[in-house]
Amino acid sequence: MEYVRLGSTGMKVSRVCLGMMSYGDPAKWSGWVLDEAASEPIVRRAADAGVTFFDTADVYSAGSSEEVTGRLLRKIFPSRDDYVLATKVFFPMGDAVNDRGLSRKHIHSAIDDSLRRLGTDYVDLYQIHRWDSETPIEETMEALHDVVRAGKARYIGASSMYAWQFAKAQHTAEINGWTKFVSMQNHHNLLYREEEREMNPLCADQGVGLIPWSPLARGLLARAGSDEATTRAETDARIGALYTDADNNRQILDRVAQVAGERQVPPAQVALSWLLHQPGVTAPVVGATKDKHVDDAVAAVDLALTDGELAFLAEPYRPRAVAY
Repeated sequence: MEYVRLGSTGMKVSRVCLGMMSYGDPAKWSGWVLDEAASEPIVRRAADAGVTFFDTADVYSAGSSEEVTGRLLRKIFPSRDDYVLATKVFFPMGDAVNDRGLSRKHIHSAIDDSLRRLGTDYVDLYQIHRWDSETPIEETMEALHDVVRAGKARYIGASSMYAWQFAKAQHTAEINGWTKFVSMQNHHNLLYREEEREMNPLCADQGVGLIPWSPLARGLLARAGSDEATTRAETDARIGALYTDADNNRQILDRVAQVAGERQVPPAQVALSWLLHQPGVTAPVVGATKDKHVDDAVAAVDLALTDGELAFLAEPYRPRAVAY
């Protein structure tokens, strides 16, 4: 496993981040989610392979993901200092009108609730899950700064939004002397590359680390060249909403399958290696519900694709509508 600094911070993370959305309570989220007992061997496998970076969110399994994440990491790692823990805030956590968004009220309530569920005094990275158009960005950034000053988070990060919104948030923090975002968790993979136009270059210029979500396009890239049916493919309605250009998807998937065949490695390794080669990418957030998912993600770190292979994989892509 390789370890790199998260953006321009001094904190180092593994080049693979294990996404913990896959673990929690299937009754509260989806049928492909694993309960705690089924999750533990997979999280242990990742830790044994050198993964030290773990990402969850309060909304995953309505809080159960944070509970499972906290218990497993405390059980697996000898010390809290041995791993980097990230969670997020924004989406509704209840029926009350203030149980959502990025108001000062909700942020301060949400961080305390997340810490309680995680069973820790602090998170290493506290991220806003989306942009809140109803709350002044000044209110949000000051509240996040206060969370850091209180010692409840070491760093703050953001997730999918427009580049102008991210730039506005960073500027607001800078002119007021508040904590700035150190990471961007955006949607980026071989089937969705719209972030390469504005957000990724902005982050690279400003020293902000990229930790892309859905690096395997919700499993589509991992199944390149195969018609294998999976529980997630059959139950995840967002797959069709995010990846709408079926013809272009097939062209790209065929190329992933071709390179994988030539390299004699699984398609997931090829797709993840391509992403790890992209400018500014620190650590893709990989979901894993089987041992092989972890093994492929770890192996991708050492899979050095040639310039020709990288270009071959990227060439068919056609622009598509922004999808978060």
